[in-house]
Formats: sequence, C-alpha cells, structure tokens
Amino acid sequence: MGTEFRNLVDLYESSIGRFADNPLFGTKDESGWTWMSYRDFGEQVDFARAGLAGLGVEQGDRVAAISDNRVEWAVGAYATYGLGAAWVPMYEAQLSKEWEFIIGNAAAKVAIVADDGIRAQLEDHLDNLPSLEQIVVINGEAGGGAITWAELLARGAEAPVGTTSPESNDLAGLIYTSGTTGNPKGVMLSHGNITSNVNVFPDLFPITADDRFASFLPWAHSFGQTVELHFLIAAGASAGLTSARTLMEDLPEVKPTILVSVPTVYNRVYDGLQKMMAAKGGVTKAIFDRAMANEKKRAALAAEGKTTKWVELQHNLYDKLVFSKVREGFGGRLKYSISGGAAINVEVAEFISALGMTVYEGYGLTETSPVASGNWPGSRRIGSVGREIPGVHIDIDTDVTGDSVIGEIVIHGPNVMLGYYNLPEENEKVFTADHGFRSGDLGYKDEDGFIFIRGRIKEQYKLENGKYVVPGPIEEQIQLSGYVSNVMVYGEQRPYNVAVIVPDMEAVTKWAEQHGLTDLSQDALLQSEELTDLFRREIDRRSSDIKGYEKVRGFVLEPEEFAPENGLLTPSLKVKRRAVMAKYGDDIEKLYEK
Repeated sequence: MGTEFRNLVDLYESSIGRFADNPLFGTKDESGWTWMSYRDFGEQVDFARAGLAGLGVEQGDRVAAISDNRVEWAVGAYATYGLGAAWVPMYEAQLSKEWEFIIGNAAAKVAIVADDGIRAQLEDHLDNLPSLEQIVVINGEAGGGAITWAELLARGAEAPVGTTSPESNDLAGLIYTSGTTGNPKGVMLSHGNITSNVNVFPDLFPITADDRFASFLPWAHSFGQTVELHFLIAAGASAGLTSARTLMEDLPEVKPTILVSVPTVYNRVYDGLQKMMAAKGGVTKAIFDRAMANEKKRAALAAEGKTTKWVELQHNLYDKLVFSKVREGFGGRLKYSISGGAAINVEVAEFISALGMTVYEGYGLTETSPVASGNWPGSRRIGSVGREIPGVHIDIDTDVTGDSVIGEIVIHGPNVMLGYYNLPEENEKVFTADHGFRSGDLGYKDEDGFIFIRGRIKEQYKLENGKYVVPGPIEEQIQLSGYVSNVMVYGEQRPYNVAVIVPDMEAVTKWAEQHGLTDLSQDALLQSEELTDLFRREIDRRSSDIKGYEKVRGFVLEPEEFAPENGLLTPSLKVKRRAVMAKYGDDIEKLYEK
C-alpha cells in the first residue's frame, strides 16, 4: 500500500514536496509542448489560494468553475481544497441555464470561467445568483466587476496564506450529475471519499513518477478527476493535456504509458482499423486477418494456461509487422489502457487487447467517487467490470428484479458519497439502512467474484408481449458498425424494437460514391432504398448475439449528431432518451404505422 492520504490537501503537499523538479502538466502551442514542474504548480496553487482568500473564500464556501481541462482548472481546485472550501466544476458545453442552476443551488461565492464569452453569458444570470460575489476570467479581460486570473494570482502573491487541513469527512466538492431528465443533482464527495479511491490505486496499477498520462477526459466528471488528475499527482506522474478532438494527433508526441479513457476512443480505433483494412484489401487485409485470428487462438490458449511454439512464433512475427505499427500511433509506450464511464463492447476490448494494448475495464458512478470495481493486472476477465476494489463491497439485490441471479448493484464502502446536496428525499431512495448506495444498475457476480453489468434499471422496458428489454447492449452492438455514429433503441409497450440511427456521414458518402449515388442530396440519400438496405444488413450483422424479440425491426436515419450542444447527449455523453424521443417521436410513430 502506498501513502495513505486523509485529504486532498495532504496529497497535494506530499507530492509538491517529493516531486518538486518532476514535470507535471504538458501543454501544446505552435512551438510544441511545454512542461510545468510540480514546484511551479505548487507556487501557482499557493498564489491562487491566497487570491481566493482575499476574495473572502473561507472554510465551507463553494468555488465554481466553468472550464474544460487546463492547468488553471487544477490550480483552482487545489487552491480551493487548501482553504477548506468545496470545488464545483461544470462543463463549457453546458447550457447557461444549467450553470445558473448549479451555481445558485451550490450557493457558490466565486466562479472561475474559461473566457469572456462564458463570463458574458454568466453575467446575464447575475440577478438570479445572490451568492455569487466574484467572477474570475482565465483567458479574458477584466471588467463588469470581473477580474482576470492573472490578477487573482498577483493579489495572492502579495498576501500569502497557509493551508487548512480538512477532516476526512469534510466536503471536497460537489459534482452535479448531468442527468437525462430534470435538474442535475449535486453529489457531495468528501476528501475521504476521493482519497479512498486514490489510496488503493497503487496496489492495482503500480505507477511511478516516470509514467505519463494523455489527459483528455473532463475533470468536471468524477472519472477523469479521480482516476486521472488526483491519481497522477499522488504518484508524481505527468500528463500531456490534450482533448478528444486532438487526442489521436497528440498521442505519438505525448507518448503516454497510461491512457484513461471511455469506450468511445477504443471504438474509434476499432472502427478506423476495420475501415482501413477493408479499404486496403488484398494481401494487407489478409495478413491483418491472420494476425487477429492468431491472437484469438493465443488468448483462448492463455485462458487455459497453455500456448504453443507455433502460436508464439506467429505472434512475434505479426507483432513486429502489424501490431507494433498500431501501438506507435499511441506513442509506443502504453502499459495500461483503463476504460470506464460506460460498458466497453467485448469484441472491441478483445480487439484492442490483441493489438498489445491490454484494456482494463472498471465500474463506478459519480456517487462512488467513482471506482467501485475493476480489472487490473493479474485479475482480469473480459466482459466483466472486474472485482470490488479493496475496501469496497458489492451486493446484488435480486429482490428488485425477482431474478435468481441478476439484480441491482448495491455498493458499500468509504467511496460512497455523503449524499445528494439538499435532496433528503432522493437520499432516502438511494441509501440502504447501512449507507449502501443503490446504483440503479442491473448486474450479477460470477463464482469468482467478477461483476457483469446488464444495463440501467430505469432504461429497462417491456415490449407489448411482456418481454423485458435493456437497450444499452443492443445499441453498443449496432454502434460497432462502421456506418453508425449514434443510435437509440426504443420499444416500450410496442410489438418490437425500432431505432433512431445517425449515420457516419463520411463512411456513408464513400459508400455512395462506390455505388453510383453521388447525384443524390443528403436527404435523398438517407431516404434511399439502397442505403436503407445497407443499414438493414448492418443491423442484422451486428445482431447475431441478440435475442429474437430484442432485434431492431425498423429504423429512421437522421443526419444530426447526438451531442451535448443540441441537448441529445448529457455532458458525459449519455443519450438523453426523452430528448431524442421528443425530437424524433413522430418519425418513430410512423415506423409502427408501417
């Protein structure tokens, strides 16, 4: 076991002291990558802490942030912790009315915002935010009562203050779950909640100060914040700050040893390589297919504790010819590929692992800080979300389902949140008598303690024939098609399932060129019989492991991507089913009329 941190201030002070000269954050501009040391980070945190104190921030107050990942985000968070105040992060992509709700609900005293555009939007809501006393703009101008980030640091440099050491049970942050309906709920995470996760990671994934992350997951989400930001600082490691948009371009330059990701990135790799091989065809595709077939055989033998000289000889050859080239695209040094935030498809996990980038899937929720279970080196089963991490216990409540095996996942441990902020009725719904957290997820444990997820209880619905359907796994399968960008499956109290599908327009356009359909407009192409037949074949191909009554019998093709900006995805990229139904309900109704 590594160092036992009681709170995030202990974690910060320990790392600044031990790793002062190590690189921490790398940022990229036109001239390349620049790296900030732990010492320089610590100096900025000291200045920001004093600057916030000068604005009146005290123990128990809230400091809000509206910004994507950047050095200033981390500085602001640790400065806030050092005053005994709570950090309340939000996404730049959220609607301004959501910022207003969160800042007002949390009664934040100060808001740190990314730029003047966000400042201007926030100022439109000031009449409804009586608690908000100061806006600090990271990249922008002072004015209208706002001050700049540079001014905050300058003020702090002139009037230094010490740190407060919070109790383990003191509030560290409010993370508002985006929610697919209604207002977001403020999840109260204590210092002890978060550090309970951080403290066990070194035993599961041993890393050193020489390790490097490629950081792109939003720290406003608990997965990116705990598993990436807090864990890397605790270990003295470094992180190249990138984004989902530039990740694949930045990976060869950052050369990470650890990638904390959501399944979307691995799906993209799977999809991209499949398309590339299909396009190249001939000998190249034949070699790739043989390489993948050998890796499947190798994995099957390994599961029985066996191998053969011929399989290993082929593995070494194909690794040199094929897989090493793919790994170079990730920087060539990747040790751990950690996946969370949503279930990763088994086929994709096997595919990525066969390339020599073993995927370790974990499970948890914002309410569990977030990690409750995981796969790790020496304890891994593809398709599962692993075993409980040390200190956590998971029960399967089958009373909820009436099933003998599958039930609701109930999580017990030091990682379970303090509760939802100012929502006693919601707390009563989710907590058991002994403070276990009812996750709302369906799952089961196998005989070896590995946990398998089977979807969300609230997403489960009944077909007209009384059969239950969990749409998530069906959507995951369909989305593996190279022609599908987004999909939502629907069938509540209907005779069968249908779907709203957003095609991958780049792939569809190439297909149209190959089939002589270039004279059609986008709308005409999406309604054409030829494209409909293509998607029907793709759905059938991806549905071989789906029960007959679960299969999608009809679909509509819609060109607009599901995104947080248009309200069809949450900021953490979950489908807002009610919003999709509101937008496309008439089109879905016509499918049943047909």
